[in-house]
Amino acid sequence: MTQPADGQSTDQQSGSAPIINLEFLFKLLSVAAPSGSERRAADVWKQEAAAFARVSEDHFGNVYAEVGPEGAPTIALMGHLDEIGLIVSHVSDEGFLSVLGVGGWDPQVLVGQRVRLLAPGGDLLGVIGKKAIHVMEAEERTKASKLEDLWIDVGLDKDTVKARIPIGTVAVIEQMPVMIGDKIVSRALDNRVGAFIVLEALRAVAGHDLKHRVVAVGTSQEEIGAFGAQVGGYLLNPVAGIAVDVTHETKQPGVSEKKYGVVPFGSGANLSVNPLSSPALNRALIDAAGAEHIPYTLSAAGRYSGTDADTLTLVRAGVPTAVVSIPNRYMHSPSEMVDARDVKACTDIIAAWLRRVGTEENWGR
Repeated sequence: MTQPADGQSTDQQSGSAPIINLEFLFKLLSVAAPSGSERRAADVWKQEAAAFARVSEDHFGNVYAEVGPEGAPTIALMGHLDEIGLIVSHVSDEGFLSVLGVGGWDPQVLVGQRVRLLAPGGDLLGVIGKKAIHVMEAEERTKASKLEDLWIDVGLDKDTVKARIPIGTVAVIEQMPVMIGDKIVSRALDNRVGAFIVLEALRAVAGHDLKHRVVAVGTSQEEIGAFGAQVGGYLLNPVAGIAVDVTHETKQPGVSEKKYGVVPFGSGANLSVNPLSSPALNRALIDAAGAEHIPYTLSAAGRYSGTDADTLTLVRAGVPTAVVSIPNRYMHSPSEMVDARDVKACTDIIAAWLRRVGTEENWGR
């Protein structure tokens, strides 16, 4: 895929229109929204949803878009809006900022990065500082960086820093989405792309004669415990649900196909088979994919999926839930990578299933 000046992409082989709504996806990826501070991503998502769905939000940072009959049983589609980030824990006398991780970081990824701080009076840019190799002792040069050995430098005097950046200020890596070859590359693809997919699937079925109230949810705080899914699931009390997230693309070096399955770029939607997920929903998704020739793969997990689905499954009396995932390289880095073909397949498999769902479904085991 190539990227013309208007930010849209076209299929290189056919020269046709974009296969996914890149304008919306790039807008969603461009905003900073770490766990607990999802407001900016939520606003972009809600604005898009308002064109075709009924929209709302809750106090916890979740946003909702729904179509279908309001009094009917609810199906929930969840994709989380939050991304991993940093939170300021200390300001030194010299004005350097110590930080803690918000979500799961490999500190090696942070070295040398630029960051955006969501400061109360307006965003500030900074850089991640680390002792230069020239002033390291020999034994230091071979050691992996720890988060406590890094700091943020915003290039301002200490008094300004202390006045403008209170303890608890959050930050994200400052990287905008780009096209690399025919792939989409960005921070926060985990899991802004999942929130994108659930809304695009909802858009795809908005004009159909649905038997259920279908609610897409841009959830909050997944990266620190899938807490938004718990709040949203309790509120909606759905009869079934699908969580959309990323999974590891398995042709990158060092990823075991024996452990994670065969999940290359271009293989479509990945379905998680695990004891917690609903076998009936997985079968229904597979049937829908077969009927509409949508590519998919299967991956196994021995306990649970590590996504919003695990929380949604256990809300109230329990919700039959499946996991649909997008193959992703370089997870939890500023250069995550996905293939638009897989994004489309995930959207299509959910929409195909929703169009087939009747009123007498039995999702029991």
